[in-house]
Amino acid sequence: MDRLRARLAAFLRARSTATESPVAVAAAVGTATVALAGAAAVWVVATNVFPYHSVNHDEGVYLQQALMLLEGQFFLRPPVEGAFRPWFFVAEGGRLYPKYAPVAAAIFALGELAGEPRFALVAVATASLALVAGVASEVFDRRTAPLAACFLLASPLFVVDSSVFLPYAPTTMLNLTFAYAYLRSDRTGDWRWAALAGAATGLAFFARPYTAVLFAAPFLCHALWTLRTEWRPVLRERRLTATTVRLATTATLGLAGVALALGYNAVVTGSPFLFPYQAFAPLDGLGFGQRRLLGHELVYTPEIAVRANRQAVSGFFAEWVAGGLLGTAVAALGVAAAAWRGLDTRQATVAGIAPSVVAGNLYFWGTYNILGDLDRAGDGLINSLGPYYHFDLLVPFAVFAAVGTLAVLDGVRSAIEATGEALAPRVDRRVPVDRTGVFDPVELAHVAHVTVAAVAILGLVTLGGTAVGDIDHRLDENREVTETYETAYDPFDGGPPANSLVYLPTPYGDWLAHPFQALLNDPDYDGRAVYALDERPFAVADAFPDRRLYRYAYRGVWAPAQGSPDGARLQRVRDVAGDGVTLETTVGIPDRTQSVTARVATDDGSLYRVPATVSDSASFAVTVHSDSVVWRPGDDGAGANRTDRLALGPDEDVLLEVFVDTGAGTGFSYRFDLLVDPTDERVRALTPRVERCRGARGCGGAAAYVPDLAPDGVFVRTNLTAAERNP
Repeated sequence: MDRLRARLAAFLRARSTATESPVAVAAAVGTATVALAGAAAVWVVATNVFPYHSVNHDEGVYLQQALMLLEGQFFLRPPVEGAFRPWFFVAEGGRLYPKYAPVAAAIFALGELAGEPRFALVAVATASLALVAGVASEVFDRRTAPLAACFLLASPLFVVDSSVFLPYAPTTMLNLTFAYAYLRSDRTGDWRWAALAGAATGLAFFARPYTAVLFAAPFLCHALWTLRTEWRPVLRERRLTATTVRLATTATLGLAGVALALGYNAVVTGSPFLFPYQAFAPLDGLGFGQRRLLGHELVYTPEIAVRANRQAVSGFFAEWVAGGLLGTAVAALGVAAAAWRGLDTRQATVAGIAPSVVAGNLYFWGTYNILGDLDRAGDGLINSLGPYYHFDLLVPFAVFAAVGTLAVLDGVRSAIEATGEALAPRVDRRVPVDRTGVFDPVELAHVAHVTVAAVAILGLVTLGGTAVGDIDHRLDENREVTETYETAYDPFDGGPPANSLVYLPTPYGDWLAHPFQALLNDPDYDGRAVYALDERPFAVADAFPDRRLYRYAYRGVWAPAQGSPDGARLQRVRDVAGDGVTLETTVGIPDRTQSVTARVATDDGSLYRVPATVSDSASFAVTVHSDSVVWRPGDDGAGANRTDRLALGPDEDVLLEVFVDTGAGTGFSYRFDLLVDPTDERVRALTPRVERCRGARGCGGAAAYVPDLAPDGVFVRTNLTAAERNP
């Protein structure tokens, strides 16, 4: 027995020494392979699942900010006030600036410089995978590195949020850079790594201050613990130690990032201590009590905080990490295994990220907001994008899941070797050891490695299958939205019309890129297309006299998760002015129509016409002057000798509505909203908005006429021309 143990120990020592370099190479190759796989995965998801971006309209904010940075601008200066304000931009003194810090936008701008903004997403994901492997290697060993990267890549939260233009993945990349550089400087004493750590955490603070503080808190505790023996030479001998210099370097550059953030505040808000998000919504921030963001408000209590964060964290571990609850169990086993061996301070620091992030987010009401209705499962942005305020939790999860996996494999190998040692004495009494090849140390080690490999493959297949299924399920939630986006943005397939000005509807209020974040303006408003709110159309048209006018309209309410809208169009708009303007319309009348009623309305009242006969079409003509609307005799079949007139005020539009009665209480309406701008003796008008509404009360913005969706017999033709005033 002693001879067997000696031979086995000698073999394992020799093998360990001989393979130290191969293990390092294998770990590096494995990490690089996972990082490249992550790059490919993020590219595929970003381009195929999110080609028009996600349901989180903050993406448009960061992309608009990225375009501004490429032009060297912190502010937008729109040519018409109130018509060009993007979502989550602060309006102040004729200029606009975003509520977010520019760090994430600057990263996305680098992708734009390379020719495609999504290149930045790929780079961030690749770097994060390599860095989490580096952190795992620093606090444990090289074997842990590629496994940690695997667990990060297999987590749905990582794949989904790394594929969209939101700040959570870039900020975590900066935090991971800080963690890796800090741990490496702690191990090597190299001040250059300390400098990188400080710069990274400073940038992370600039990007998302509270997120950076929560991530850095355990490392700050580690630094203070490290300094516990350094105070004597510093205070008594007035001598700086190497450790003090190293940590001071990190702190100094970290504080430089804080100063940079405060300087940016001073430039855009006028005060270093007033962050842009506070300027946008003073009560949208940290703390309990009254919280408010635009029209959404809440008294945020500790009870609500605990309830919301419990849902978010439980969802994180059950649905958004690799393997769900199985992966969580592996990570918990990793924590237990590391604790059993004895956590050192570096390992405890990485583990400490988890309680810091979980506890810290209790103080921020954002987690409540992404959950939507707390009593309804699957509600809110968390259903599509996950608990992204807890994105940093992926770091300790990935590291300790790797540790747990290796603990299982090491346990299997130890069990095989222990079994061999237990059986060897019995075999010695019957057969010489040198004739029982299975108990030869070399063969025994071989059996152990083969078995461990088999268990590893089985485990990875099981865990990997679960992870792939989870990721695919989460992507399905977003694919359904993207299918609706494809319909909604179909008029822009191939790009907008050249030299165009496109009026956009306002389903969520007077904001650009909310929801149409795929339609962004160049900062100088000189791109192929200029997008404006359809609120001050004449002023906007005057600001761009050389552009062709269009109006974007969609049919249905804006609810992509429910498959609406179901069609969209770009309507050519004419800008006509004269002593008067005449709107001529011809509409289709389907078979089985019983009657047609037309109405023209202003604030002065309504005029009605009922054609005497019903054919396959009906035509009407209305002339608008600066002070009146005239419905003259036409080929409508009724009132051939009658001219009707309505008064028109200075700030009114004109409504023409045609109701088609198909019997049995059914029917539909054509509606034309004619935008007019009367001035003195002249009047100006734009091609009307056109709707086809189910029922007389079905109009009002969600029933745009889309020719491709019109049923048989339904069509619209309009013509807007200048008219002279009769003497």
